[in-house]
Amino acid sequence: MKEIWILGIRITDRVKKVSDVQHILTKFGCSIRTRLGLHEVKDDFCSRSGMIILELTGTRDEFVKLENELLKVDGLEVKKMVFDV
Repeated sequence: MKEIWILGIRITDRVKKVSDVQHILTKFGCSIRTRLGLHEVKDDFCSRSGMIILELTGTRDEFVKLENELLKVDGLEVKKMVFDV
């Protein structure tokens, strides 16, 4: 059975963790179908925290490898949704 995985990544300090997260996302770039980045922005304020939502494509093994790499980074919270199709 095929699965669709959605990963939600909450980054507590975008400034400090951006290179770690970007390195991992680039490494698994062929497994990412959709990537959406969210953070609060106002005229005089840009939040240090943020969230990335990923829709994955490929194999379950690749999904698990990506999730495990992200879980190793301090300051990240990773949640997943798995849909059977």
